[in-house]
Amino acid sequence: MEHILDFLHKGGFIIYPLLLSSIIGLAVVIEKSLSLRRKKVIIPEIVNVIDNIKSGSDIGMALSICDKHDGPFPNIIKVGLENRNRPKDEVKEVITDYGRQEVHQLEKGLIILETIAGIAPLLGLLGTVIGILKVFNVISEMGVGQATAMAGGISEALITTIVGLSIGIPAVVGYNFFTNKAETLVLEIEKYSSLLTQKVSSFSPESPE
Repeated sequence: MEHILDFLHKGGFIIYPLLLSSIIGLAVVIEKSLSLRRKKVIIPEIVNVIDNIKSGSDIGMALSICDKHDGPFPNIIKVGLENRNRPKDEVKEVITDYGRQEVHQLEKGLIILETIAGIAPLLGLLGTVIGILKVFNVISEMGVGQATAMAGGISEALITTIVGLSIGIPAVVGYNFFTNKAETLVLEIEKYSSLLTQKVSSFSPESPE
């Protein structure tokens, strides 16, 4: 542990924003790992409700089950059920419009991960430039023979590059992984929303809730 701290300390002040970005990135990864679990988003009980809606008499039960859950999926299904008496095209449009707002929750935080993936290598590069500048300052003041004096600047240049890439590369991988996962869940929500639209459009407007 002491060696790691000593290694990071040699990276200069740029190490601090890099460490901060790594902590934020890790927090986002943990949050998305929990919030984008399929069973948490595509709630099995709601899927079961959609599969078992046979007539207008099932709507009341379906709405009560949706009220028990929170999240984009139950909220979108609830909107579809509440607007069931509209023409099919209007129901589909309402679900689509409302769905765009709700689905945004699935992608929440990914912009932070994308930003970290972009700025971490740049911060590392900035540290590299600062470290090299220190080396040139030493050379201009003491000459090229002062290897010990130049070592600090060289270390700072290399360490910030290593740390920046070590943060940026996993952030890119995480961003791509969670973006793909969110898009997959969105497609699944759209599938069930379409199925719900087809079912409720066949019910008579006079069907009891």
